[in-house]
Amino acid sequence: MRYLVWLFLILSSFARADQSSDFLAARAAYRTGHIELLAAYAQRLQNSVLLPYVQYWQLSSQLNIASPADIRAFIAEHGDTPLSNKLRLAWLRQLGQQQDWADFLAEYPLAIKPDISLQCYDLHARITQNQNAEAAYREAKLLWFTGKSLPPNCDELFNLLVAGKYLDAEDVWQRVRLALERNNIPNALAIMAYLPESRLDNRQLNLAANAPAAFLAKDRPLATRAEQEVWLFAIYRLAQHDADAAARQWEHSQKFFHKTERQRIWGQIAVFASRQHLPQALDWFERANTAMLDDDALGWKVRAALLEGDWLSVQHSILDMDDSGRANAAWQYWLARADKALGDTYKANLLLLPLSREYNFYGLLAQEELGPVITKPSSNISVSADEIEAIGAMPGIRRALLLYQMDLRGEAYSEWYWTIRNFSDRQLLAAAEVARHRNWLDCAINTADRTQQLHNFALRFLAPYRETAHIYAQEYGLDEAWVYGLMRQESRFVSRAHSGVGASGIMQVMPATAYWIANKLGMHHFHPIQLTKLDTNMQFGMYYLKSVQQSLDNSALLATAAYNAGPRRALRWRIGKPVEGAIYAETIPFSETRDYVKKVFANTIFYARNFKQPDTSIKTRLGNVTPASVPPLCGSGDERAPSCDGPH
Repeated sequence: MRYLVWLFLILSSFARADQSSDFLAARAAYRTGHIELLAAYAQRLQNSVLLPYVQYWQLSSQLNIASPADIRAFIAEHGDTPLSNKLRLAWLRQLGQQQDWADFLAEYPLAIKPDISLQCYDLHARITQNQNAEAAYREAKLLWFTGKSLPPNCDELFNLLVAGKYLDAEDVWQRVRLALERNNIPNALAIMAYLPESRLDNRQLNLAANAPAAFLAKDRPLATRAEQEVWLFAIYRLAQHDADAAARQWEHSQKFFHKTERQRIWGQIAVFASRQHLPQALDWFERANTAMLDDDALGWKVRAALLEGDWLSVQHSILDMDDSGRANAAWQYWLARADKALGDTYKANLLLLPLSREYNFYGLLAQEELGPVITKPSSNISVSADEIEAIGAMPGIRRALLLYQMDLRGEAYSEWYWTIRNFSDRQLLAAAEVARHRNWLDCAINTADRTQQLHNFALRFLAPYRETAHIYAQEYGLDEAWVYGLMRQESRFVSRAHSGVGASGIMQVMPATAYWIANKLGMHHFHPIQLTKLDTNMQFGMYYLKSVQQSLDNSALLATAAYNAGPRRALRWRIGKPVEGAIYAETIPFSETRDYVKKVFANTIFYARNFKQPDTSIKTRLGNVTPASVPPLCGSGDERAPSCDGPH
């Protein structure tokens, strides 16, 4: 009997190998334009769950001559794969280009996540076909107000707005301003085509963008709207780097602008001042009109108030947000802290109680604010072997696993997440187990992370490679839970992970940093390819983490921020007085690093619980951040040392 089982497994393996070979050959034929070969591969893959891909390639390559009936038939038959929506989106794009509005309007409501180009086609179709045209005009105007460059077909839509007199000169200037605030000068100049009587000076715009202080130092005429907008752009650009200098300049030149403009610019300067941790930020916010501040700006006002210990301003600024902004977990937590600091503990606890049920940074902080009455997470929910087997047998899951096995990670993730998008919690946990069994660790973690009511923290916080990690954590005196919290955030344990800036491996070590570490460790003839080895990557990552921590007053919080953004920045984000660690984390200017630090520390708490470590609070782990006393690691003078202002 055992012989027959092994024979079956061997034959299955050969079948999968042939299937993969045919599939990859079909994919290569499609990508190189040899469409005539696909029919043969479709026949060879007739009984494979991967057949829909070959059929999709056949149909999409002839979309311009395919009949609507054939396209709809494929979409209907293959609704269990993301290819159905992918084909529909491609078809809609073609219909829009052909201005076949009847078929477009029939199909568009069924599309999932249409891009901005298709949104513009939809509104164009509704206006020209007079299908609730008035509402379409209003929606189109909302799309107008962006500084981003939009697809060309959106210009056709905006021409309809102009013809219908739904856009006026002020609307055009507002969009020009939005483009300039993104430093998108070409887009700003293109938008000016809607105002043929006005003209922006390209040379002056570039000077304002690249040397704002020099531009503002020279008296300039501000007689026209174009001249005023370039001046305001220079103030904005200066504030991005030096809010104090921008405030001094604006104090002098604001008299040339009306009250609303003065208040708007003070709000922008205040936001940048808060990001630069300037104590004047709150004063400048007071000179702005609160009603003109969006939720993002009010968030920076909250952060400025936190650094100043002004809990009344924290409270008022959060209450000034709209309902959706105020509902954010960060602002719920800090509003509760403000209420508590101002003496209303009952009101604070009403906010903290629901927050404490969330398994994230703020949920953990809320638990600690409420004290020991809050219970720890319930036991891990396990699913049965039958449930795991049922999920593993689903065609979408099988396709995803086959694609992953062929190292087609993009297609594998797309197939996987399409399949699980409407799963129940138990199905998600079963799917996570399927991924774990196939050593698809990042997928297992991300899938387990999606549950709403039933959770398995062992799956959410997988801890592979414990033996190797334990060796180096002990060698360098690092807390193993913290190391795992960081690795989970860096790579989800994908040892082949590569970032856009060149970091690689499970701890995402940069090549320049690796050379520096190799030199410190006495490793000769080092090559960055060695970072793909799990053992080397862990050793280098932990060596660097410990070195950074030692250079930053042994603060795990500062070292975590430095691991993501560089040691000098971590130091620069301190202020001239001690500050609570949670406030330091909240006021990190870079949204990526701010989110990173919060997630690493939340991860650390859950790993500590899984590892049965003594219960250490998240506030204790965050600690307090004191003013800088020592130079960072990168200031050592070693030319191979990691960059002070960049990632590890």
